[in-house]
Amino acid sequence: QVQLVESGGGAVQSGGSLTLSCAASGVMARDACLGWFRQAPGKEREGVAAICEAYYFTVADSLQARVTISQHSTKDPMYLRINGLKPEDTAVYYCAASPDWLDKTKRLEIARYNNWGQGTQVTVSS
Repeated sequence: QVQLVESGGGAVQSGGSLTLSCAASGVMARDACLGWFRQAPGKEREGVAAICEAYYFTVADSLQARVTISQHSTKDPMYLRINGLKPEDTAVYYCAASPDWLDKTKRLEIARYNNWGQGTQVTVSS
């Protein structure tokens, strides 16, 4: 069982930046991937970015210019840096772990992940 804990959310003004972190504990598959997803009020959850083996990463096309995902090693926390925050970035951000390796075409698919954190709220004001 994997436990995931997100932190770093909060209220920020439009144009600001935020770094979210995800700490994982428990037994995780050696080649598991970690992903960031978000769910805005009244909208479906969507993939933001994911990283596998602390190296291979994928970022949603619409966010590539503003988002960086990083992880120093598979034993370290995963981070999500969002620059140029916009009100439409307001959402609950979730960290998730997959049971196995995901190629880049699957890394942002919600159904590929079976362990989820509780989420951290990000609110961007204009």
